[in-house]
Amino acid sequence: MNLLNYIINDIKPLSITDKVSEIQLLFNQLTYSHIPIKNEDNIYLGCMSENDAHCFESEKLIKDYSYSAEGFFVREDTNWLDILEAFAQNSTNIMPVLSNKNVYLGYYELNDVIGLFNETPFFSEPGSILIIEKSLQDYSFSEVSQIVESNNGKLLGAFISKIENDVAQITIKVGDADLNEIMQSFRRYSYNVLSNYEDDKYLIGLKERSDYLNKYLNM
Repeated sequence: MNLLNYIINDIKPLSITDKVSEIQLLFNQLTYSHIPIKNEDNIYLGCMSENDAHCFESEKLIKDYSYSAEGFFVREDTNWLDILEAFAQNSTNIMPVLSNKNVYLGYYELNDVIGLFNETPFFSEPGSILIIEKSLQDYSFSEVSQIVESNNGKLLGAFISKIENDVAQITIKVGDADLNEIMQSFRRYSYNVLSNYEDDKYLIGLKERSDYLNKYLNM
């Protein structure tokens, strides 16, 4: 997936010799969480956040507050998953892009990168979402794939959506398959199936037995 076509250049990094009022004005005009800044040698220093900028004195120079610059960036050859991770780790909606020679090339917008993610088969192909969980020590993606494919299913994607108390929650998308058979197989392999479907035969069976037991106890 080539992201270079999504690099935007309409905002140039502000210089540390500019006044703070200039970056404050930019934030008032834009919806970005950060603005890139550069030093007097035209070298990218990092990004200043909107929250910080509005706390600083307008008439001072940016260099008086350069210590607040957050030095995050990605390279022109960084893959899109690592770019998404960089956005998440830095709580930003703008991501500066540097060449391998540290030349500032522009930036990515978060919405553009998320839009590309939505075009992947995980979202664009028809299928069903299953959420399963198992202990961190016991699950494996090879096992998850084997369970789906042994039931004539097509695994369109899988990722760890949550980790809590040493239990991994795995979200998978399955195409062209009998979900009941797949869910039963996951249970046989000691996975907890969190997704609920009206035609889940296992849950229907449990409910029927529960209803029968309640009826018997109330006789």
